[in-house]
Amino acid sequence: MPIVKHLIADQFGSHIGKYSERLKVTQKGETLQQAPLIHLESVSVLSKGVSLSADALAACSEAGIPIYFVDSRGIPYASIYAAGLTGTVLTRREQLRAYDDERGLHLGVSFAQGKIQNQAITLKYLAKNRKETPEGEALQSAAEEVLDFLHPLDRLTRQATIDSVRDQLMGCEGNAARRYWEAVRLVLPADYGWQAREGRGATDPINSLLNYGYGILYGQIERALVLAGLDPYAGFVHADRPGKPSLVLDLIEEFRQVAVDRVVFGLANRRFTVEQDERGRMSEATRRAFAQHILDHLESNVRHEGKKYPLRSVIQLQARQIVTFVRRERSDYVPFKASW
Repeated sequence: MPIVKHLIADQFGSHIGKYSERLKVTQKGETLQQAPLIHLESVSVLSKGVSLSADALAACSEAGIPIYFVDSRGIPYASIYAAGLTGTVLTRREQLRAYDDERGLHLGVSFAQGKIQNQAITLKYLAKNRKETPEGEALQSAAEEVLDFLHPLDRLTRQATIDSVRDQLMGCEGNAARRYWEAVRLVLPADYGWQAREGRGATDPINSLLNYGYGILYGQIERALVLAGLDPYAGFVHADRPGKPSLVLDLIEEFRQVAVDRVVFGLANRRFTVEQDERGRMSEATRRAFAQHILDHLESNVRHEGKKYPLRSVIQLQARQIVTFVRRERSDYVPFKASW
């Protein structure tokens, strides 16, 4: 029997409870899924109407297992962690100080560089299996055009703080993203109805999968930041706003392409069935199947700093690199660069 590392509760009326040293998801006396606490890394609640026992909550907190709550659109609305994970005061003090000096500027530019590099690398990855075809040549050309937007970012590092360059930085990101999504259209089957990238409220299958996948990835990024001792609400590129997890939104940018986009593009080309209701919301079965694809992909190995690590571990390594950088224990922050 395979080891279950990620428990998913996605059926209305189901219950998550603790039984001996394991968690079980049950519904009307039937066990839907179970996992020993010793192997469990996360619990995801993907539907309304799911109950959670106090014993299960206590067991997860004691074992450091996060519980994520994501709605049917893929929008995270709550996360539960052990209270002790937020106790790293020195790291948080330096994180807040970094916003007003060269460290915040360096991090902001690095996050943008990571995003743009991985968009270009993903286009090259898509072109690799389309060699000597018009689509492959167009993808390669688009990748080079996306990389061109790295050059203006180099000039931004001469400024003093992230506040002084935010508009230019986000402009470079936006232009690179526009070219990336235009090129992606070449590899998506026409019957999925892809027109353009849309965020919240999108109802077409591709955007629905992307948004839902980003919601799951969001939880993984937040977990990594909290475990590293950082404040997920104190970011650098994304502006401060009550309830806005700015640092999560900063760090997620360099992982969207390899953690979610490649999975969605691959599933689309294998004609993954996306069941939707009349309002464009994905069915529970589709959400569960897709969530499992994303969680499995996060366990797959990627090359990083000359070694192979599970993608989930790379996210954690990058969060820790932010810590050592803001604490001035290393001289720079190097964004994750995917392979192709």
